[in-house]
Amino acid sequence: MIDEELYYPKELSWLAFNERVLQEAADTNNPIVERIRFLGIYSNNLDEFYRVRAADVKRQITIALNEENEEEAERQSQLMADIQAKVVELSAKFNDIHKDVERTLARYNIFIVRKTELNEYQCQWLRDVFKNKILRHIAPILIDNKMQLLERLNGNSVYLYVAIRREGKNTKYAAIQIPTAEMSRFVVIPPEKSRKKKYIILVDDIIQLCLEEIFRGFVKFDSLEAYSFKLTRDSEYSINDEIDESYVEKMSESMKQRMIAEPVRVIHDKEMPADMAKDLRKRLKISRLDTVLAAGHYRNFKDFIGFPNVGREYLENAPMPAINSGAFSNHNTVFDAISASDILLYYPYHRFLHFTEFVRQAAFDPSVKSIRINIYRVARHSRIINSLIDAVDNGKKVTVVVELRARFDEEANIEWSKTMTDAGIRVVLGIPTLKIHSKLCVVTREEKGELIHYAHFGTGNFNEKTAKIYTDFSLFTRNQELAEEAVNVFDLINYPYRRFKFQHLQISPLNARTKIQSLIRSEIQHLNQGAKGRITFKINNLVDKELIDDLYRASQAGVKIRGIVRGMCSLIPGVKGLSENIEIISIVDRFLEHPRVMVFENGGDKKVFISSADWMTRNMDNRIEVGCPIYDPVLIKRIEDTLELHFKDTLKARVIDAKQQNNYVRRGNRKKLRSQTEIYKYLKKLEDQYDAG
Repeated sequence: MIDEELYYPKELSWLAFNERVLQEAADTNNPIVERIRFLGIYSNNLDEFYRVRAADVKRQITIALNEENEEEAERQSQLMADIQAKVVELSAKFNDIHKDVERTLARYNIFIVRKTELNEYQCQWLRDVFKNKILRHIAPILIDNKMQLLERLNGNSVYLYVAIRREGKNTKYAAIQIPTAEMSRFVVIPPEKSRKKKYIILVDDIIQLCLEEIFRGFVKFDSLEAYSFKLTRDSEYSINDEIDESYVEKMSESMKQRMIAEPVRVIHDKEMPADMAKDLRKRLKISRLDTVLAAGHYRNFKDFIGFPNVGREYLENAPMPAINSGAFSNHNTVFDAISASDILLYYPYHRFLHFTEFVRQAAFDPSVKSIRINIYRVARHSRIINSLIDAVDNGKKVTVVVELRARFDEEANIEWSKTMTDAGIRVVLGIPTLKIHSKLCVVTREEKGELIHYAHFGTGNFNEKTAKIYTDFSLFTRNQELAEEAVNVFDLINYPYRRFKFQHLQISPLNARTKIQSLIRSEIQHLNQGAKGRITFKINNLVDKELIDDLYRASQAGVKIRGIVRGMCSLIPGVKGLSENIEIISIVDRFLEHPRVMVFENGGDKKVFISSADWMTRNMDNRIEVGCPIYDPVLIKRIEDTLELHFKDTLKARVIDAKQQNNYVRRGNRKKLRSQTEIYKYLKKLEDQYDAG
């Protein structure tokens, strides 16, 4: 199939996903502080959308125009117009929700105040804060006609654009970076009288309050005006393979490209005067392909992800304490536990501590000979890496595969690779042509004179921070056939020119696509032979057209297909004669749904896999990804049960339809059910039963 009408544009589908996030901010059933944090998540997502998705469309337009491919240029231009129209629509919704959130906060006696709303006491207190804590971080960019302002701006920061006005003189301009990297953006003003009311002000407004103190004595002015703006840059970069330097040096140079990349979006305070807005657009070299939005008072709303709760506990989500795994805690060591049975954890419901303990014990266990692990994103203060360094100190052989091209984590991974190399860890920087996105760890022990591998297969990163907010499966196994194939993945990374056979694992780019396609086709065969044909999957993104075509063919043959897709979905469900047997939903709630899971009916002998790979072309063909079968019937049932709870969700599930309208699943006569809450209860009950039994 090559008809583009059979596939929903992935960029518009991504915006539909972000609209679901915005729905969470609008949902009055969510605690008010969580609602304002969802506004921050929406803003952060939209920044990434422009840095990656919209930037790519802009590049495609430029390429098509250069190649005089008018048809493709028109198609991509129409897509960009659709993107901009949808963003304008969502921005209007965002502003309305923001106003409603602030009104609701006020009902709880929490007020986000601006400089025009301050009394004399508050002004004086904030001037002291500015002088003692903020001013040291302020270094205005004084703009003249020779300056290339675009090269001076950080795409991750919010700025104030300042008009320096003198009567009878041309207006001069300056830019001030809001120092959110050095301090919290939110300042709680101590009460003057009533302790009942809580006042919060943003650093932006404090700087505006004290503008004259920044410029006085350095420039002459009659008046100063300041309005916020933010620039979003293309995040793409290229690596020069012709330069004789190390891969780390090449990546470092590539990061500098991102800092001066072309803009794709500028958003500024809608109150900014026309002359200031015109001057700003000129200095930022905004083209007709770039998005310019005039919006609310604040930019970089992503900082609101960390909005403080200065009120009662019920204004944010009640804690959901991570569950202890009885399969681990009822044994003396992690290796005894894994030897007893395969163990499947589901974060953040389960404690990520079980994985960090796996690595910590491996670091000092006298029987452990080696540790292999691949790193994509890790926490800023990683206990895992500390344990790996301890392992080297204890004489273990440690190999860490670091993916330097993990988007937006490149600089952190460069630093980690240097730290680990200095500590004596063997650091492998992967394969230049393939990103390594698998979530593997293999610990090798000597037991009774034989080397035994203990393997971990996961759907998420080895990151203590994200493991608290991302849902992900984590399998620990002593199955030697699986573990030896995991070792072969590390060998493949080291020696990509060698041939390796994988009977059990789905490995991108070697066999994952063909194995998944074969499993889909098998369901058609089972159906033709009188058995049930059924496929259930849960993934982040479904945009690979080959796999979508396979699902369309299976649907046309009568195979019942159910999917849970968090983000982009180019498959169009429910089309008569094409996809009427396909049902897709999306869950957006307090935790970010992140697992990749596949369940194939297989004539009653179900085949179940967890994977690091989404159903995207890049994951199938351009990355090292690993999908692992689940063989333990108890664990298979656990995965199926959690999936079924998602399909029973009547509060947070949205239907993915042909127009991606984000309608909630109709509840009908069914009881209210929130799948993430029910999954927590389900897993807690299983662990309680384990401890009792």
